[in-house]
Amino acid sequence: MISQTLVDAFNTQIMKEFYSAYLYLSMSTYADANTLPGTAKWLRAQAAEEQEHGMKLLDFVQDRGERVILYAIEQPPADFKGLLPMFEQVLEHEQHVTASIHALYALALKENDYAAQVLLQWFISEQVEEEKNASTIVDQIKQVGTQSGGLFLLDAHVLGRRKDD
Repeated sequence: MISQTLVDAFNTQIMKEFYSAYLYLSMSTYADANTLPGTAKWLRAQAAEEQEHGMKLLDFVQDRGERVILYAIEQPPADFKGLLPMFEQVLEHEQHVTASIHALYALALKENDYAAQVLLQWFISEQVEEEKNASTIVDQIKQVGTQSGGLFLLDAHVLGRRKDD
């Protein structure tokens, strides 16, 4: 049996995952409006992945016989003041999600909920990958800087992202 405290914490994390999807979708529309189709595609794929994460958590709570309560999702920002600030925000956001997953895992430990601990181990590993990807893109944007055509080459590189990246 899963405690109500843990159910409530999972409901909060579900909201955070769907907010992440909403944030990345907003960033995708910003990139598209600024003629960065590769970046827009990458962010749209990121949004879909975050929706999958939210559903994975939702299914877990329901599989445990509990009811999910969907909390309101805050409106994400719409303007990002350029590619570097936007991806710095992606990195910061992923670090925030990592901290949230860690707190949820700590609660699962406290509650002696072994099933939740197993599920959350997957999310912990996933967050290592998410932070690495965002950090790499931030570093690449910084390396490109103001070099002529560099931004467009980077956008074309990001455009090659496959669903399993």
